[in-house]
Amino acid sequence: MRIVFSCTGTKAEPWLRSLRAALPQAEIEEWAPGAAQADYAVVWAPPQTLLDEQPKLKGLFNIGAGVDALMRLRLPADLPVVRLDDAGMSVQMAEYVCHAVIRHYRELDVCEMDEARQRWSYHPPRLRSDFSVGIMGLGVLGERVAKAVAAFEFPVNGWSRSAKNIDGVRCFHGQEQFHDFLAATRILVCLVPLTPDTIGVLNRDSLGRLKPGGYVINVARGAHVVDEDLIALVDGGHLAGATLDVFHTEPLPTDHPYWKHPRITVTPHTSARTERELSIGQIVQKIQALERGEKIAGVVDLGKGY
Repeated sequence: MRIVFSCTGTKAEPWLRSLRAALPQAEIEEWAPGAAQADYAVVWAPPQTLLDEQPKLKGLFNIGAGVDALMRLRLPADLPVVRLDDAGMSVQMAEYVCHAVIRHYRELDVCEMDEARQRWSYHPPRLRSDFSVGIMGLGVLGERVAKAVAAFEFPVNGWSRSAKNIDGVRCFHGQEQFHDFLAATRILVCLVPLTPDTIGVLNRDSLGRLKPGGYVINVARGAHVVDEDLIALVDGGHLAGATLDVFHTEPLPTDHPYWKHPRITVTPHTSARTERELSIGQIVQKIQALERGEKIAGVVDLGKGY
């Protein structure tokens, strides 16, 4: 068995070392143009050349949950594209979102600004029932986030393309219920995959449907947000602010208005990092299952893009 590794922006050697330890019988190398034919590829944002030169691949393993970078390539229709099911990312995502929700609800962001001004101020408690949290996207990550937020006794809404049933979550589904979901939500958490249908989905119209004083937390992809629309709604007072972990261009350019906006918090795409050993364990198990002719979870529907 031969496996090639091609992950843009990732140091190859630690991954290669762990993959070789887990699959000692396999030949595992970092991919380079002209490489010998491989059975499997482990990738993150690989070049089109890899796919063009590797027509015999039996599986393409993406080391993250989002596969939008792969969807921009010319993928063979019969090539199984496999994403990570979780690999430690859901608990990280739940931590991040709960922190952002509570930081806004408890006005800890205001306390941070008061601290910078050496100002001791009192903020009266707010009603938790007034801060409904809407989780937009109820996949593996979204469901874990929804359950974590519900544990803090916030009203939780969830929206997905197809119908879901999650204890403690008021579920909406389909385009026909999207506006109802937005209207019932004050704190919106974006966790949908990036597809042609969701580019720019967080715009003046959709964000304007949130409850007054709405707040946006985006941990999916930067292209979901129309930046100028978000800023206009915050400056106009309909939105109270936002916590953003993902952006159209990363790193976020130094001249971007998000950096200096007092009601927008920026973090460097850190809400859920790929955990190497957990990811390798999952990839190895799936390769072994494929070699035995078994079906595996996490195969991407290329028509849907996730």
